[in-house]
Amino acid sequence: MTDIIHLLPDAVANQIAAGEVVQRPASAVKELLENSIDAGADKIQLLIKDAGKALIQLIDNGCGMSVTDARMCFERHATSKVKKAEDLFAIRTMGFRGEAMASIAAIAQVEMKTRRHEDEIGSCITIEGALVTAQEPVATAPGTQISIKNLFFNTPARRNFLKSNPVEMRHIIDEFTRVALAHPTVFFSLHHDGTEIFNLPKGNLKQRIVHIFGNNYNERLVPVEEDTTIINVKGYIGKPAFAKKTRGEQFFFVNNRFIKDPYLNHAVSSAFDDLLPDDSYPLYVLFIEIDPAKIDVNVHPTKTEIKYLDEKSIYAILKSAVKRSIGRYNISPTLDFDQETGFSNMISPKAVEDIIPPSINFNPDFNPFATEINSVSGYSSSPRNYEAKPSAKNWGSLYEITKEPVVEQTTFYTDDTVLETKQKQYMQLHNRYIISQIKSGLMVIDQQMAHERILYERFLLHLDDRKGASQQSLFPQTITLNANDFELAKSLLEDIKSLGFDVREFGKNTLVVEGIPVDLGSSNINETQLFEQLIEGFKNTQQELKLTKRDSLARSLAKNSAIKAGTALGQEEMNTLIDELFACKTPNFGVSGKPIIQTITLTELDKKFEK
Repeated sequence: MTDIIHLLPDAVANQIAAGEVVQRPASAVKELLENSIDAGADKIQLLIKDAGKALIQLIDNGCGMSVTDARMCFERHATSKVKKAEDLFAIRTMGFRGEAMASIAAIAQVEMKTRRHEDEIGSCITIEGALVTAQEPVATAPGTQISIKNLFFNTPARRNFLKSNPVEMRHIIDEFTRVALAHPTVFFSLHHDGTEIFNLPKGNLKQRIVHIFGNNYNERLVPVEEDTTIINVKGYIGKPAFAKKTRGEQFFFVNNRFIKDPYLNHAVSSAFDDLLPDDSYPLYVLFIEIDPAKIDVNVHPTKTEIKYLDEKSIYAILKSAVKRSIGRYNISPTLDFDQETGFSNMISPKAVEDIIPPSINFNPDFNPFATEINSVSGYSSSPRNYEAKPSAKNWGSLYEITKEPVVEQTTFYTDDTVLETKQKQYMQLHNRYIISQIKSGLMVIDQQMAHERILYERFLLHLDDRKGASQQSLFPQTITLNANDFELAKSLLEDIKSLGFDVREFGKNTLVVEGIPVDLGSSNINETQLFEQLIEGFKNTQQELKLTKRDSLARSLAKNSAIKAGTALGQEEMNTLIDELFACKTPNFGVSGKPIIQTITLTELDKKFEK
């Protein structure tokens, strides 16, 4: 029998390795950005076409490479950052394995132009499917320019698994945001299909957060800083009042490397105990500085997981630092990013002895029942006449109210025949539940869940027939979203219009809402808040329940626009709500699958009273 084990050709081995390193265009973007940071660049430009499927181009002003290094960087396990095994435990750079460029070159058409600052001429290399097709001198600016075209051109199966352009672009924005947050002193820009998504000037961390997420985040941030012998913690957390329903704005960086760590996330969440509901998540951008010898970053192919020598101490320090900052969270924000001046205008420039207390003047002879007011210093001397006696005309009308019938409060029925009448009577309990008598006992309905079910089925119908009616707003509202949410909103725009929203794009990361669904028009709804909650709720249901886009959208809007517990309802409103609930396809269960209606039988009541 012949031998059956053999070495794989380099081209096949590179494609297998590429499957681990480059899962989607965003993976290639991450590797290129980190290489530019390692090269010392302070200006990085990223250009994307067709969500990275057609082109990913990165231009930086880093150190550049020599002719030999330019060719060598596309070989597997070729790196300038590790020379011996011990170096793995002293890593300060983003990359170190030497696999990224070889993996990218194996599944794309790559062109790289690079020049060191001290050289007069650079080098241009063209690679297609791991094969070098050209290498020649070229005149180019100092730094490196890499163009990745037709990603996965030779692995069509992987290309077919890519998601739609909006989804892939959101992943790219996620990776771009993480690198940009970790390096606020570096200029970043991002363009997609000729449209500028980000233009981030150099600055400090707070400025970078505000530039990425929006100007309204300036008032939401609270600084965190803690220096210990084990770790140093710095960054910002969000005030509890601005917590969201999704985890999208939570960032941990260890030695400037973005990581995902549920254990550390629990430390931050526990610091917010009793301040947030269970389904709300705070904003945080936290940086941990630690000795590289006490961590291991070579755990996961994406390098987003880290092992620590002393996890419990790090947990305790992090929780303590966040908790202390929360105690000071009500500091008044200002436009000054560097210092807090919210209380500076409250200090009087005068000395205490120079402050004159105010004097109070009054007229001791003032009589409000007098027909004349005498002239007193500080009061008008003109006479005022008052009607001292009430008119006796039509005095009998005061007693007509006693002849009106007394309106009795809603009570339970004493006769089952009342249940057969067309107009039933209901009672509201604590402005949360609606109670009705039935033949077997009592029926209790959760008013909020009932309204959610009604709106949910109505919105699904609108999404199917594309005929959601819109009520025009008197004053259209502009809504500015962060780049990721804006890309999501654009992908949902047609479905959102089907629900009855009259909304359109209005400049960079901005939408204008000119109308809302008629179903919501009667309730005093803030269009901006409703739209933001719609996007946030959609992301939440997509992450947790993995629902279809259509179902998630209807569910999110129904939950955010339904009447809330604590809303008082009139008899007519309760009648309408119950009638519409029992006209639904699934009246017994809410949008979340929990029961809407509970019945309490007479037998159960008798047991309560021990009958």
